[in-house]
Amino acid sequence: MSRKGSEGAADRAGALAAAPYGPGSSQAIPTSCKDTNLRTAAVIPAAGRGVRLGPGAPKALRTLGGVPILVHAVRAMAAARAVQVIVVVAPPDGATEVRALLDAHGLPESTDIRVVPGGEQRQDSVRLGLAALPDDVDVVLVHDAARPLVPVETVEGVVAAVRGGAPAVVPGLPLADTVKSVDPASGAVTGTPQRALLRAVQTPQGFERDLLAKAHATVTQDVTDDASMVEQLGVQVLVVPGHEEAFKVTRPLDLVLAEAVLARRRAHGH
Repeated sequence: MSRKGSEGAADRAGALAAAPYGPGSSQAIPTSCKDTNLRTAAVIPAAGRGVRLGPGAPKALRTLGGVPILVHAVRAMAAARAVQVIVVVAPPDGATEVRALLDAHGLPESTDIRVVPGGEQRQDSVRLGLAALPDDVDVVLVHDAARPLVPVETVEGVVAAVRGGAPAVVPGLPLADTVKSVDPASGAVTGTPQRALLRAVQTPQGFERDLLAKAHATVTQDVTDDASMVEQLGVQVLVVPGHEEAFKVTRPLDLVLAEAVLARRRAHGH
């Protein structure tokens, strides 16, 4: 980032410290987001090791159809006309290698694709990705690199909801399975939540840029997604329809399913 960009980011961060987001606040739904032309960027944290897929390369660098999962994820974001900038957050010591990997796979030149080194934790990586965004970005998507097959319609749906005035948006699917809460020590069931009230949340998750930056500047608890951080600020998160092909490639069986989905798409010319 240029010196001017760094100073702009610092000014923005200072203003965020006093921003009164939350119920009853005039900024609970930022009026600046009620605009269909807001500049949109995607941050893709890809610094994790992906231990559940077993030893070897980081999860995001495993191949799917002969192409790294990360490249598929970047292409999915670039396919959305609403997304003008993509920041890929690489492993702390792997930014050069990730940049070379992306360059080798012919990504669209019409999209501004940047690579920055990440941190030890996912929250650190997202925060570093946010810091690398141009100052004129208003809407930010955060997308898991391990969700390589998210359809463009899902991406566009999240962006449209944020541009339409929702400060935070997540795609989600109804659950097919009954869910039990349990005592982790004994394994005993402690309750059965109503399945109709639950959603399995996916990415990309979309946010008004200043709101997400404030969440990362103020929330320190360990969370599993960015929407959880925004919820802790008291801001309502909207759920829009997700897609069954936006599943997360976490275990070896997920990779088998992803290969099947990709083969079906290629057979139909997608």
